[in-house]
Amino acid sequence: MNNIDALRISQQRDAICDYVEDRFFQLIKEDRTDDAIEFANEFLEWMKPDDYINESTHFFNQHELTELYESLANG
Repeated sequence: MNNIDALRISQQRDAICDYVEDRFFQLIKEDRTDDAIEFANEFLEWMKPDDYINESTHFFNQHELTELYESLANG
């Protein structure tokens, strides 16, 4: 992984976390507490501050994975 990919992935993850937080508070404001809790539960492991900093984001390049699969499958 090069630095450009790492930065892009980090920015995408940050954007997702920002969206989750905004959506959670929007649901609370709309008095949809149960929906907010269920929504937050889906992203709990991403949103816990202690875990978020130390958690690795795993990703793959679909093209490279396909090539690897085909090379292994074809022997």
